[in-house]
Amino acid sequence: MKVLVFNCGSSSIKFKLFDMPEENLLAEGLVERVGTTSAFAALKTPRGKTEINQPIADYPAGFSVIKKMLLHPESGPIQSLSEVKACGHRVVHGAESFGGSMSIDDELEAGIEAVFELAPLHNPPNLTGIKQAQLMFGDIPQVACFDTAFHHSIPEVAYRYALPEKLYTEYKVRRYGFHGMSHQFVARQAAQILGKHKYAVNLITCHLGNGASIAAIRDGHSVDTSMGLTPLEGLVMGTRSGDLDPGILFYLNRKGYDTDSLDTMLNKQSGLLGVSGSSNDVRDLELKADGGDARAQLALDIFAYRIKKYIGAYMAVLNRVDAIVFTGGIGENGAAMRQRILSNLDQQGIILDERKNDIHVGVQGEIQASTSRIKVLIIPTNEELAIARDTFKLTK
Repeated sequence: MKVLVFNCGSSSIKFKLFDMPEENLLAEGLVERVGTTSAFAALKTPRGKTEINQPIADYPAGFSVIKKMLLHPESGPIQSLSEVKACGHRVVHGAESFGGSMSIDDELEAGIEAVFELAPLHNPPNLTGIKQAQLMFGDIPQVACFDTAFHHSIPEVAYRYALPEKLYTEYKVRRYGFHGMSHQFVARQAAQILGKHKYAVNLITCHLGNGASIAAIRDGHSVDTSMGLTPLEGLVMGTRSGDLDPGILFYLNRKGYDTDSLDTMLNKQSGLLGVSGSSNDVRDLELKADGGDARAQLALDIFAYRIKKYIGAYMAVLNRVDAIVFTGGIGENGAAMRQRILSNLDQQGIILDERKNDIHVGVQGEIQASTSRIKVLIIPTNEELAIARDTFKLTK
Protein backbone atom coordinates (compact mmCIF):
# COMPACT_ATOMS: atom_id res chain seq x y z
CA MET A 1 0.00 0.00 0.00
CA LYS A 2 1.56 3.29 -1.12
CA VAL A 3 1.21 6.17 1.37
CA LEU A 4 2.21 9.71 0.45
CA VAL A 5 3.19 11.99 3.34
CA PHE A 6 3.06 15.80 3.11
CA ASN A 7 4.71 18.39 5.34
CA CYS A 8 3.52 21.78 4.12
CA GLY A 9 5.08 25.02 5.35
CA SER A 10 4.46 28.66 4.57
CA SER A 11 6.65 28.56 1.46
CA SER A 12 7.69 24.92 1.11
CA ILE A 13 6.15 21.50 0.52
CA LYS A 14 8.08 18.41 1.60
CA PHE A 15 6.82 14.93 0.76
CA LYS A 16 7.79 11.26 0.96
CA LEU A 17 6.22 8.18 -0.60
CA PHE A 18 6.32 4.93 1.39
CA ASP A 19 5.32 1.38 0.60
CA MET A 20 3.56 0.15 3.72
CA PRO A 21 3.68 -1.84 5.90
CA GLU A 22 7.20 -2.73 4.75
CA GLU A 23 8.14 0.94 5.29
CA ASN A 24 10.17 1.11 2.08
CA LEU A 25 10.94 4.68 1.02
CA LEU A 26 10.01 4.97 -2.66
CA ALA A 27 10.58 8.69 -3.13
CA GLU A 28 11.30 11.94 -1.32
CA GLY A 29 10.98 15.43 -2.62
CA LEU A 30 10.43 19.08 -1.91
CA VAL A 31 9.18 22.29 -3.41
CA GLU A 32 10.87 25.40 -2.01
CA ARG A 33 10.27 29.14 -2.21
CA VAL A 34 6.63 28.80 -3.28
CA GLY A 35 5.29 32.17 -4.38
CA THR A 36 8.57 33.37 -5.87
CA THR A 37 10.24 33.40 -9.28
CA SER A 38 13.24 31.55 -7.80
CA ALA A 39 11.26 28.48 -6.75
CA PHE A 40 12.93 25.08 -6.82
CA ALA A 41 11.58 21.53 -6.84
CA ALA A 42 13.37 18.20 -6.56
CA LEU A 43 12.51 14.51 -6.34
CA LYS A 44 14.82 11.62 -5.51
CA THR A 45 13.94 7.96 -6.11
CA PRO A 46 15.94 4.77 -6.63
CA ARG A 47 15.43 5.40 -10.36
CA GLY A 48 17.10 8.80 -10.32
CA LYS A 49 16.60 12.49 -9.58
CA THR A 50 14.35 15.17 -11.01
CA GLU A 51 14.98 18.89 -10.54
CA ILE A 52 12.77 21.75 -11.69
CA ASN A 53 13.65 25.44 -11.58
CA GLN A 54 10.70 27.66 -12.47
CA PRO A 55 8.37 30.21 -10.89
CA ILE A 56 5.79 28.53 -8.65
CA ALA A 57 3.11 31.06 -7.85
CA ASP A 58 1.11 29.25 -5.18
CA TYR A 59 0.19 25.91 -3.64
CA PRO A 60 -1.91 24.68 -6.59
CA ALA A 61 1.10 25.31 -8.85
CA GLY A 62 3.34 23.53 -6.32
CA PHE A 63 1.14 20.44 -6.27
CA SER A 64 1.04 20.48 -10.07
CA VAL A 65 4.84 20.28 -10.06
CA ILE A 66 4.71 17.44 -7.50
CA LYS A 67 2.32 15.53 -9.77
CA LYS A 68 4.67 16.04 -12.69
CA MET A 69 7.65 14.71 -10.72
CA LEU A 70 5.79 11.72 -9.28
CA LEU A 71 4.73 10.66 -12.79
CA HIS A 72 8.04 11.47 -14.48
CA PRO A 73 8.64 8.70 -17.08
CA GLU A 74 12.28 8.21 -16.10
CA SER A 75 12.60 8.96 -12.38
CA GLY A 76 9.00 8.97 -11.13
CA PRO A 77 8.06 6.33 -8.53
CA ILE A 78 4.55 5.72 -9.92
CA GLN A 79 2.86 5.46 -13.30
CA SER A 80 -0.57 6.59 -12.13
CA LEU A 81 -1.87 8.66 -9.21
CA SER A 82 -4.27 5.81 -8.49
CA GLU A 83 -1.32 3.85 -7.07
CA VAL A 84 -1.36 6.15 -4.04
CA LYS A 85 -3.92 4.74 -1.60
CA ALA A 86 -3.70 7.27 1.25
CA CYS A 87 -2.14 10.60 2.19
CA GLY A 88 -0.82 11.61 5.60
CA HIS A 89 -0.38 15.24 6.59
CA ARG A 90 1.67 16.90 9.32
CA VAL A 91 -0.48 19.47 11.12
CA VAL A 92 1.38 21.59 13.63
CA HIS A 93 -1.35 22.55 16.11
CA GLY A 94 -4.29 20.48 17.29
CA ALA A 95 -4.93 22.46 20.48
CA GLU A 96 -7.04 20.45 22.96
CA SER A 97 -9.32 19.06 20.28
CA PHE A 98 -7.05 16.45 18.71
CA GLY A 99 -5.09 14.05 20.88
CA GLY A 100 -4.01 11.70 18.11
CA SER A 101 -3.83 11.17 14.37
CA MET A 102 -7.28 11.24 12.77
CA SER A 103 -8.97 10.62 9.44
CA ILE A 104 -9.81 13.91 7.78
CA ASP A 105 -13.41 14.98 7.28
CA ASP A 106 -15.20 18.34 7.17
CA GLU A 107 -15.41 18.52 10.96
CA LEU A 108 -11.69 17.94 11.39
CA GLU A 109 -10.86 20.54 8.76
CA ALA A 110 -13.02 23.03 10.64
CA GLY A 111 -11.15 22.13 13.83
CA ILE A 112 -7.79 22.82 12.18
CA GLU A 113 -9.08 26.17 10.96
CA ALA A 114 -10.46 27.02 14.39
CA VAL A 115 -6.94 27.13 15.87
CA PHE A 116 -5.33 29.17 13.10
CA GLU A 117 -4.61 31.94 15.61
CA LEU A 118 -2.53 29.56 17.75
CA ALA A 119 -0.30 28.65 14.79
CA PRO A 120 -0.80 31.35 12.15
CA LEU A 121 2.36 30.45 10.21
CA HIS A 122 1.73 26.71 10.16
CA ASN A 123 -1.90 25.59 10.32
CA PRO A 124 -3.11 27.61 7.29
CA PRO A 125 -0.57 26.04 4.88
CA ASN A 126 -1.16 22.65 6.55
CA LEU A 127 -4.86 22.90 5.70
CA THR A 128 -4.13 24.20 2.20
CA GLY A 129 -1.95 21.14 1.61
CA ILE A 130 -4.78 18.87 2.71
CA LYS A 131 -7.21 20.49 0.31
CA GLN A 132 -4.75 20.31 -2.59
CA ALA A 133 -4.08 16.63 -1.91
CA GLN A 134 -7.83 15.98 -1.91
CA LEU A 135 -8.12 17.67 -5.30
CA MET A 136 -5.16 15.76 -6.70
CA PHE A 137 -5.98 12.27 -5.44
CA GLY A 138 -9.75 12.36 -5.19
CA ASP A 139 -11.62 10.09 -2.81
CA ILE A 140 -8.76 8.34 -1.01
CA PRO A 141 -8.22 8.42 2.77
CA GLN A 142 -6.49 11.53 4.11
CA VAL A 143 -5.06 11.51 7.64
CA ALA A 144 -3.97 14.44 9.84
CA CYS A 145 -1.10 13.82 12.26
CA PHE A 146 -0.80 16.57 14.85
CA ASP A 147 2.55 17.77 16.17
CA THR A 148 0.92 18.52 19.52
CA ALA A 149 -0.84 15.16 19.92
CA PHE A 150 1.93 13.20 21.66
CA HIS A 151 1.97 15.81 24.42
CA HIS A 152 -1.75 15.45 25.21
CA SER A 153 -0.77 13.13 28.07
CA ILE A 154 0.93 15.97 29.95
CA PRO A 155 -0.84 16.43 33.31
CA GLU A 156 -2.56 19.68 34.23
CA VAL A 157 0.11 20.52 36.79
CA ALA A 158 2.59 20.70 33.91
CA TYR A 159 0.48 22.24 31.16
CA ARG A 160 -1.21 25.03 33.13
CA TYR A 161 0.40 28.44 33.50
CA ALA A 162 -0.01 30.38 36.77
CA LEU A 163 -2.33 32.89 35.12
CA PRO A 164 -5.95 33.90 35.80
CA GLU A 165 -8.34 31.01 35.18
CA LYS A 166 -10.17 33.00 32.51
CA LEU A 167 -7.16 32.88 30.19
CA TYR A 168 -7.34 29.10 30.14
CA THR A 169 -11.11 28.60 30.09
CA GLU A 170 -11.82 31.27 27.45
CA TYR A 171 -8.62 31.48 25.41
CA LYS A 172 -7.04 28.05 26.06
CA VAL A 173 -3.72 29.57 27.13
CA ARG A 174 -1.72 26.53 28.26
CA ARG A 175 1.32 24.45 27.35
CA TYR A 176 0.77 22.35 24.23
CA GLY A 177 4.28 21.38 23.16
CA PHE A 178 5.52 20.62 19.65
CA HIS A 179 7.83 18.25 17.75
CA GLY A 180 5.45 15.56 18.99
CA MET A 181 5.87 13.26 15.99
CA SER A 182 9.65 13.34 16.47
CA HIS A 183 9.57 12.79 20.24
CA GLN A 184 7.14 9.90 19.79
CA PHE A 185 9.16 8.29 17.00
CA VAL A 186 12.46 8.30 18.90
CA ALA A 187 10.75 7.19 22.11
CA ARG A 188 9.40 4.10 20.35
CA GLN A 189 12.77 3.41 18.75
CA ALA A 190 14.50 3.82 22.11
CA ALA A 191 12.18 1.25 23.70
CA GLN A 192 13.17 -1.26 21.03
CA ILE A 193 16.88 -0.55 21.54
CA LEU A 194 16.50 -0.96 25.30
CA GLY A 195 14.52 -4.17 24.87
CA LYS A 196 11.54 -2.74 26.74
CA HIS A 197 7.84 -2.39 25.99
CA LYS A 198 7.03 1.03 24.54
CA TYR A 199 5.01 1.85 27.66
CA ALA A 200 7.72 0.73 30.08
CA VAL A 201 10.45 3.31 29.39
CA ASN A 202 11.37 6.57 31.09
CA LEU A 203 13.24 8.87 28.72
CA ILE A 204 14.44 12.40 28.20
CA THR A 205 14.26 13.10 24.46
CA CYS A 206 16.16 16.06 23.03
CA HIS A 207 15.07 17.24 19.56
CA LEU A 208 17.82 19.70 18.68
CA GLY A 209 17.78 21.64 15.43
CA ASN A 210 17.11 25.21 14.39
CA GLY A 211 13.94 24.64 16.40
CA ALA A 212 14.66 22.73 19.61
CA SER A 213 12.62 21.09 22.35
CA ILE A 214 13.03 18.53 25.08
CA ALA A 215 10.47 16.14 26.57
CA ALA A 216 10.14 14.08 29.73
CA ILE A 217 8.61 10.69 28.93
CA ARG A 218 7.30 8.44 31.71
CA ASP A 219 6.11 4.93 30.83
CA GLY A 220 6.15 5.89 27.15
CA HIS A 221 3.93 8.97 27.61
CA SER A 222 4.96 12.61 27.47
CA VAL A 223 4.57 14.20 30.91
CA ASP A 224 6.34 17.50 30.25
CA THR A 225 7.96 19.37 27.38
CA SER A 226 9.81 22.64 26.94
CA MET A 227 7.74 24.36 24.24
CA GLY A 228 4.52 25.95 25.40
CA LEU A 229 1.52 27.71 23.88
CA THR A 230 3.82 28.42 20.93
CA PRO A 231 7.20 27.02 19.82
CA LEU A 232 8.91 30.08 21.36
CA GLU A 233 9.18 28.83 24.94
CA GLY A 234 11.91 26.58 26.29
CA LEU A 235 15.38 25.96 24.91
CA VAL A 236 17.55 28.51 23.14
CA MET A 237 17.10 27.89 19.40
CA GLY A 238 18.58 29.07 16.13
CA THR A 239 16.70 32.37 16.06
CA ARG A 240 14.21 31.99 18.96
CA SER A 241 14.97 33.25 22.45
CA GLY A 242 13.43 30.41 24.43
CA ASP A 243 12.68 31.07 28.12
CA LEU A 244 12.94 34.67 29.34
CA ASP A 245 11.52 36.98 31.97
CA PRO A 246 8.17 38.24 30.55
CA GLY A 247 8.88 41.55 32.26
CA ILE A 248 11.48 42.16 29.55
CA LEU A 249 8.65 42.63 27.06
CA PHE A 250 6.97 45.33 29.17
CA TYR A 251 10.32 47.05 29.64
CA LEU A 252 11.06 47.06 25.92
CA ASN A 253 7.51 48.16 25.11
CA ARG A 254 8.10 51.25 27.23
CA LYS A 255 11.30 51.78 25.25
CA GLY A 256 9.28 51.97 22.03
CA TYR A 257 9.10 48.36 20.80
CA ASP A 258 5.62 47.46 19.54
CA THR A 259 4.15 43.95 19.55
CA ASP A 260 5.12 43.20 15.94
CA SER A 261 8.75 44.21 16.47
CA LEU A 262 8.93 42.19 19.71
CA ASP A 263 7.45 39.16 17.93
CA THR A 264 9.99 39.45 15.13
CA MET A 265 12.87 39.94 17.54
CA LEU A 266 12.04 36.96 19.77
CA ASN A 267 11.28 34.57 16.90
CA LYS A 268 13.70 35.60 14.16
CA GLN A 269 16.52 37.69 15.65
CA SER A 270 17.30 36.01 18.97
CA GLY A 271 18.70 32.64 20.05
CA LEU A 272 22.07 31.63 18.65
CA LEU A 273 21.86 34.38 16.04
CA GLY A 274 21.07 37.08 18.56
CA VAL A 275 23.84 36.16 21.01
CA SER A 276 26.52 35.50 18.40
CA GLY A 277 25.57 38.35 16.10
CA SER A 278 26.66 36.24 13.14
CA SER A 279 24.88 32.90 12.64
CA ASN A 280 22.11 30.60 13.79
CA ASP A 281 24.04 27.49 12.65
CA VAL A 282 25.95 25.53 15.30
CA ARG A 283 28.49 24.39 12.70
CA ASP A 284 29.35 27.96 11.75
CA LEU A 285 29.55 29.01 15.38
CA GLU A 286 31.88 26.16 16.29
CA LEU A 287 34.27 27.24 13.54
CA LYS A 288 34.10 30.84 14.71
CA ALA A 289 34.57 29.83 18.35
CA ASP A 290 37.63 27.76 17.43
CA GLY A 291 38.98 30.90 15.75
CA GLY A 292 38.59 32.93 18.93
CA ASP A 293 35.15 34.49 18.45
CA ALA A 294 33.98 35.09 22.03
CA ARG A 295 30.36 35.81 21.10
CA ALA A 296 30.11 32.59 19.11
CA GLN A 297 31.53 30.68 22.09
CA LEU A 298 29.04 32.31 24.43
CA ALA A 299 26.12 31.41 22.14
CA LEU A 300 27.19 27.75 22.12
CA ASP A 301 27.66 27.72 25.89
CA ILE A 302 24.22 29.23 26.54
CA PHE A 303 22.61 26.75 24.13
CA ALA A 304 24.23 23.79 25.94
CA TYR A 305 23.61 25.19 29.42
CA ARG A 306 19.88 25.59 28.84
CA ILE A 307 19.58 21.98 27.65
CA LYS A 308 21.60 20.70 30.60
CA LYS A 309 19.34 22.61 32.97
CA TYR A 310 16.22 21.04 31.45
CA ILE A 311 17.78 17.57 31.62
CA GLY A 312 18.36 18.09 35.35
CA ALA A 313 14.80 19.28 35.86
CA TYR A 314 13.32 16.35 33.95
CA MET A 315 15.46 13.87 35.87
CA ALA A 316 13.75 15.20 38.98
CA VAL A 317 10.32 14.91 37.32
CA LEU A 318 10.89 11.31 36.21
CA ASN A 319 12.90 10.04 39.21
CA ARG A 320 14.10 7.07 37.08
CA VAL A 321 15.65 7.69 33.67
CA ASP A 322 16.48 4.78 31.36
CA ALA A 323 18.07 6.87 28.62
CA ILE A 324 18.68 10.32 27.23
CA VAL A 325 17.96 10.48 23.51
CA PHE A 326 19.45 12.96 21.04
CA THR A 327 17.77 13.59 17.69
CA GLY A 328 17.33 16.37 15.12
CA GLY A 329 20.07 17.93 13.00
CA ILE A 330 22.21 19.07 15.93
CA GLY A 331 21.32 16.17 18.22
CA GLU A 332 22.21 13.56 15.61
CA ASN A 333 25.31 15.18 14.15
CA GLY A 334 26.72 17.56 16.77
CA ALA A 335 29.26 15.47 18.69
CA ALA A 336 30.93 18.53 20.19
CA MET A 337 27.59 19.95 21.32
CA ARG A 338 26.56 16.65 22.91
CA GLN A 339 29.87 16.70 24.80
CA ARG A 340 29.15 20.23 26.05
CA ILE A 341 25.64 19.29 27.19
CA LEU A 342 26.57 16.11 29.06
CA SER A 343 29.85 17.19 30.64
CA ASN A 344 30.14 16.98 34.43
CA LEU A 345 27.01 14.89 34.92
CA ASP A 346 28.77 11.81 36.30
CA GLN A 347 27.22 12.31 39.75
CA GLN A 348 23.81 12.06 38.06
CA GLY A 349 24.81 8.78 36.44
CA ILE A 350 25.54 10.13 32.95
CA ILE A 351 29.02 9.46 31.58
CA LEU A 352 29.81 9.92 27.90
CA ASP A 353 32.22 7.70 25.96
CA GLU A 354 34.12 10.31 23.92
CA ARG A 355 35.19 7.85 21.23
CA LYS A 356 31.66 6.53 20.70
CA ASN A 357 30.33 10.08 20.72
CA ASP A 358 32.77 11.15 18.01
CA ILE A 359 32.03 8.26 15.65
CA HIS A 360 28.24 8.36 16.02
CA VAL A 361 27.44 11.20 13.64
CA GLY A 362 24.07 10.86 11.94
CA VAL A 363 23.81 7.17 12.81
CA GLN A 364 21.87 5.33 15.49
CA GLY A 365 23.78 4.02 18.47
CA GLU A 366 24.71 4.19 22.15
CA ILE A 367 27.40 6.65 23.21
CA GLN A 368 27.52 6.25 26.99
CA ALA A 369 30.55 4.83 28.81
CA SER A 370 30.38 1.34 30.31
CA THR A 371 30.28 2.95 33.77
CA SER A 372 27.30 5.18 32.94
CA ARG A 373 24.14 4.31 34.85
CA ILE A 374 21.94 6.04 32.26
CA LYS A 375 22.20 5.20 28.58
CA VAL A 376 22.72 7.92 25.98
CA LEU A 377 21.24 7.18 22.56
CA ILE A 378 21.55 8.79 19.14
CA ILE A 379 18.38 8.09 17.14
CA PRO A 380 17.84 9.84 13.79
CA THR A 381 14.27 11.08 13.71
CA ASN A 382 11.87 10.23 10.91
CA GLU A 383 8.67 12.20 11.35
CA GLU A 384 7.47 11.29 7.87
CA LEU A 385 7.71 7.58 8.63
CA ALA A 386 5.82 8.14 11.89
CA ILE A 387 3.06 9.86 9.88
CA ALA A 388 3.07 7.03 7.32
CA ARG A 389 2.68 4.48 10.12
CA ASP A 390 -0.29 6.30 11.62
CA THR A 391 -1.85 6.81 8.19
CA PHE A 392 -1.51 3.13 7.32
CA LYS A 393 -2.87 2.09 10.71
CA LEU A 394 -5.96 4.28 10.29
CA THR A 395 -6.69 3.35 6.67
CA LYS A 396 -5.52 -0.23 6.09
